[in-house]
Amino acid sequence: MVRAFLYFIATMIVLVIIGLFALNYWSDKATEIAFVPNTKFVEQEALAENAYADPDMWYSRPGIGTNDPARYQPAIAETQNPLPRSEDERTLVEQASEAGSRRVTADDEQGAPPFAVFFVHPTSYIPTNLDRDIQWNAKLGNKEAEDRATLFLRGLASPFNRAAEIWAPKYRQATVGAFITDKPEAEQAIDAAYRDVEQSFDYFLESVDKDRPIILAGHSQGSLHLLRLLRERIKGRPVENRIAAVYAVGWPISIDHDLPVLPLPACERANEAGCILSWVSFADDGDPTQLLSRYRASPGFDGEPRGNGAILCVNPITGFANSAAPADDNKGTLVPSEDLTSGELVAGAVGARCDEQGILRIGDPPEMGSAVLPGRNYHVYDIPLFWRNLQDDVVTRVREWTAANS
Repeated sequence: MVRAFLYFIATMIVLVIIGLFALNYWSDKATEIAFVPNTKFVEQEALAENAYADPDMWYSRPGIGTNDPARYQPAIAETQNPLPRSEDERTLVEQASEAGSRRVTADDEQGAPPFAVFFVHPTSYIPTNLDRDIQWNAKLGNKEAEDRATLFLRGLASPFNRAAEIWAPKYRQATVGAFITDKPEAEQAIDAAYRDVEQSFDYFLESVDKDRPIILAGHSQGSLHLLRLLRERIKGRPVENRIAAVYAVGWPISIDHDLPVLPLPACERANEAGCILSWVSFADDGDPTQLLSRYRASPGFDGEPRGNGAILCVNPITGFANSAAPADDNKGTLVPSEDLTSGELVAGAVGARCDEQGILRIGDPPEMGSAVLPGRNYHVYDIPLFWRNLQDDVVTRVREWTAANS
């Protein structure tokens, strides 16, 4: 387990590149030369109709057992305990889970209503033009990309590990260069990746209990594909009523031009089900200009420029939109040790508040490692910063969905 965490933290450093280019849309000529393929887009052959019946097409799914990366459970820092909340602070999160910062026990897991998670991993295919075979989409079986994706899932999908089922598909993801260019091939690559995700989602729906609530979750490129699934595969269909919550983390969502097109509203409170959570994390003195500039000029899901309106911010500590919480209310941040040989959940490490732009500000954050991006952008740590609160938030929303649909 220690070695697994070491690999996870070391690999998270690679996400610096992903965060710089995929989230921030940096279009500097040098980076474009380095990461944007200079080859023509090659249309991918459609996967076999039953492709996702093969267990090897999944990083996580029922039956994988102890090797399932999404089932990773970090240790608890025994010396770190959440401080008592004031009455006002307690009111802020009174409807959040009362599980506290203790380790998850068998009783906890039995207390969670059975639910299924569909998780789409972020970009793990990051070749450069120095490589001999840079393509617009990763090939299935690309060992480097798939090994990296497995490690990402260990840290990013593991907060959802109280689910009865976690499904995380392999897909022919768009290369990181597709997110830093306006070339038409980039959109073709993203479309191609989405088609695999959609096909895997169809198999997921066929495989899970038809009465079981569903959690959709992802990060970065994965969140982008989830948002398209909502629009094209879920909206107006019976499955829409089964979605307990959507965690589209690390991808900005325009309140004015994206949300109105989506079938579910933003989550406004901690005990709400059937809604969407999203946030992008910056230190208080962080500069989100690079993130917001090109994003605001890009078309929203309604086809109009996103403009200067705020992006969606649901505080992962409180579970409330546009809210604030002190560090004392953070039940566990996944923090690596100095020598990177282990990691622990540390309570009270960082607070969070949504600013007027919809940026999640995390104050003066702890030392998390070398993957903090320019502008003190904590994109890489969007989920680890709030690991334990997120774990509890998922169960709270599933319980609310279950109560409303029983």
